[in-house]
Amino acid sequence: MDWRVPLADLDFDQHEEDAVIRVLRSKWVTMGAITQEFEAQFSRMVGAKYAIAVSNATEALHLACLALGIGPGDEVIAPSLSFVATSNAILYTGAEVRFADVIGTKELTIDPDDIAQQISPKTKAIIVMHYGGFPCRMKEILVLAERFNLAVIEDAAHAPGASVDGRAMGTCGTIGCFSFFSNKNLATGEGGMLVTDRDDVAEKVRLLRSHGMTSLSYDRHQGHAYSYDVIDLGFNYRIDEIRAALGLEQLKKLSANNHRRKVCTERYWHKLNSSSIGLPFKDYAGSPAYHILPIMLPDGVNREAIISALRSEGIQTSIHYPAIHRFTYYRSRYGDISLPRTETVSDRELTLPLYPSMSLEQVDLVAESLIRLV
Repeated sequence: MDWRVPLADLDFDQHEEDAVIRVLRSKWVTMGAITQEFEAQFSRMVGAKYAIAVSNATEALHLACLALGIGPGDEVIAPSLSFVATSNAILYTGAEVRFADVIGTKELTIDPDDIAQQISPKTKAIIVMHYGGFPCRMKEILVLAERFNLAVIEDAAHAPGASVDGRAMGTCGTIGCFSFFSNKNLATGEGGMLVTDRDDVAEKVRLLRSHGMTSLSYDRHQGHAYSYDVIDLGFNYRIDEIRAALGLEQLKKLSANNHRRKVCTERYWHKLNSSSIGLPFKDYAGSPAYHILPIMLPDGVNREAIISALRSEGIQTSIHYPAIHRFTYYRSRYGDISLPRTETVSDRELTLPLYPSMSLEQVDLVAESLIRLV
């Protein structure tokens, strides 16, 4: 469909095209020097000791769990208001998920008080998700984690460039995991990054990323090794040079593009402030990444009708997210779980278009159409 206002759009130009062409002409397209440079620059941006690139954020989350020794018999607390990869990654290890509720309709991130209620003798870690690029209440969560000796994994898929109290998201906990999917603030099509300050975690993740091998193809290509051993059961979770090259170009644009997202978000908030529409995170005090623009429709409004009406006007919208614990697979595994605030948000949330090249006139069009329909 030819949208008048799409939900998201990529900021790709000649710089990305040239970067890809340079990789193709080098004739080395597997993980190599470009990937290493991408990792180094990402590490500097967030202030982490290590940054390790992978094929997607799901793999980053999976490797994070494995590197922390999470497995059968363990439990990990996570939000249900997230993309299903957040909890799937836990299950891949043989561990179980304990879902925690969100704070409420004004703050759609995991509730530290409910995290505390979910902690059991089996709890090994907490996964937080910085919804929409708005940081969770990390101070409270880290206090809990220290009290109960729990690791903290940050699902920072929405949050490259976000920070709170001068600390980049992804670096507050033990491990941070980022996504570079096509609709993300830093987009490479597919791709992800794991960041950590722990030497043992970085060593384990690098090993598991590439089949548990003691040397990589690039090492042998460079003449640094001629053979290898396999010392662990690893995976093929490598990124490639083309996506790493795109990532390097996208890194250069991230700060300016996040600022533009902020401008558009604040315009939405101004236009919608006097309506009956709820505006999550409007009074947030940190430095978000403004990944998506969530609103809360008034109770009783037919969301499907609003989506359809906006679609007929060429305006694309989405829902973030259907609650994970309500999916058929998760219901069959865990039965009926009650997360009342998550369910309220999941039933009423609507995601409006937001991207760096969006004009303020487009923001006004979406906001005015929505006010008229609601």
